[in-house]
Amino acid sequence: MNIVGISAFFHESACCLLQNGRLVAAAEEERFSRIKHDPRLPVSAFRWCLRQGGIGIVDVDCVAFYESPAKKLSRQLWAGLAADPARLDPGRPERTIREGLGYEGPVLTFDHHLSHAASAFFFSGFPEAAVLTVDGVGEWTTTAYSRAAGNAIEPFEEVEFPHSLGLLYSTLTAYLGFEVNDGEYKVMGLAPYGEPRYLAEMRRLVSPGPAGQFRLDLRYFDFVRGRRMYSDALPRLFGEAPREREAEITPFHRDVARSLQAVLEEVLLEKAGYLHQRTGLPDLCMAGGVALNVVANGRILREGPFARLFVQPAAGDSGACLGAAALAHAKLTHERPGAPLRQVYLGPRWTVEEIASLLDAAGIRAHDFRGREAELLEALVDRLAGGQVVGWFHGAMELGPRALGARSLLGDPRDPAMRERLNRQVKKREAFRPFAPSVLAAHAARHFDLDRPSPFMLETCRVISPLDLPAVTHVDGSARPQTVEPADAPRFAALLEAFYRRTGCPLLVNTSFNVRGEPIVCSPADALSCMGVSEIDSLVLEDFLVDRPMIPANWTELLPAWRERPRSGFAQGKSAISEDLYTFV
Repeated sequence: MNIVGISAFFHESACCLLQNGRLVAAAEEERFSRIKHDPRLPVSAFRWCLRQGGIGIVDVDCVAFYESPAKKLSRQLWAGLAADPARLDPGRPERTIREGLGYEGPVLTFDHHLSHAASAFFFSGFPEAAVLTVDGVGEWTTTAYSRAAGNAIEPFEEVEFPHSLGLLYSTLTAYLGFEVNDGEYKVMGLAPYGEPRYLAEMRRLVSPGPAGQFRLDLRYFDFVRGRRMYSDALPRLFGEAPREREAEITPFHRDVARSLQAVLEEVLLEKAGYLHQRTGLPDLCMAGGVALNVVANGRILREGPFARLFVQPAAGDSGACLGAAALAHAKLTHERPGAPLRQVYLGPRWTVEEIASLLDAAGIRAHDFRGREAELLEALVDRLAGGQVVGWFHGAMELGPRALGARSLLGDPRDPAMRERLNRQVKKREAFRPFAPSVLAAHAARHFDLDRPSPFMLETCRVISPLDLPAVTHVDGSARPQTVEPADAPRFAALLEAFYRRTGCPLLVNTSFNVRGEPIVCSPADALSCMGVSEIDSLVLEDFLVDRPMIPANWTELLPAWRERPRSGFAQGKSAISEDLYTFV
């Protein structure tokens, strides 16, 4: 049975394909369109999934959509979002799927938080588990508590809009001068630089309630019917005007970020305890945008009552397409879908021959290491140990927001200048932003306070390495490691092993292959273009190695014309969704 899952028309769109309950392909639309957070119907991702599955549209047994349009409409009407009646149409998603994809078969819809829950549980490998989903808002639900076993998920309590931990975090993100829907992780990265001086003020914004409940004090918020996230009462509460975008970050901003993060963790820990009390189960699954808060995840696992935690690596809305497809499979077959998710290399890949043709057509010389992998890796170690930033393009693209060794920028974690250089010259982003390490799984426990696999970079832990690792150690002594197993990422693991043999260091800086404001690269052409507008020193495209001096002199002269092309990337443009108000439509 071929089931396509789709998430679209909200924050970010994506598509996946389950064949007989097995996940065979998944990708976000933004990677193809080069429009960050592209919320439109994922036509290109859909075509890729069918091609990867070796099927045509007539072979699709069902399309599963990740939320209930009718329920969502009731919340939108309650909130007074009727300014654009064309968008407030519960039939629009199915009609757009049929017209945009040319699909005539069954379309099933599932509640937003149930899709989140399924995306975590069915791919966790746990026979049964408690499930916690937390985000901004789905239809009405902002937080849901469930128990899951076999092929069934049973929600038993929820928190309803407008009371939302995701919207609390987004509101303070806006107040701190970062982009809503995208800058929340910047606030998380800023928090360790501050002190929790504003805990009393934060606790006025959100108060825990009985059982799984909590409430926002709506006097401080304006997202329900306003044009911004916060009301005038919020700046009065903190005694400071909102930070302007790109303005200086002061100790006040750092302290607000730290206080927000602390209160979020307090509430999540309390509610995780409640969920454990209700279910009595040892394992926890999490999904929803708030589940990408890796600091909170680490604390829930260390201090909470659960023995094991699985966070779906594409925990935001894009990954909910996995849950919708899994729910459809369970409904149609009465079987449990999915399998333990060991890796998420589920996107497009390019052959060596295709890359050779591209390089030839572009007039770019490259070192050709076809059939000589060991020599390629040694050449990369030369460059990495010499302080270079290397773009790494290999195999199938990752699903989700983390670079996991398929579309990555790599550097030497021992280099004290690497972090600043990556932020300022390559990624072109804020100086306080941390970088994550990728480490050989067999060596992880020697360098990090981590006693379990962490293949998706979804929790933080203390750095305990005997090595000095300034490029990956955050200001609070923590890091967000990816543990790499040779069975899951053979060539990436081989590179880490080669670097270890040469340097005694079994890890590398690993950050996503993109510049600020752009999606992660998808194709070899994207990678070359990203190299052209940043200061990447060398680029690996499968078996080819391109050093910066090998780029033609007129390459950068062609980039302005490239930027002007419709739907093209690398223009430092705005996101496709609002950067000032959480997207409710």
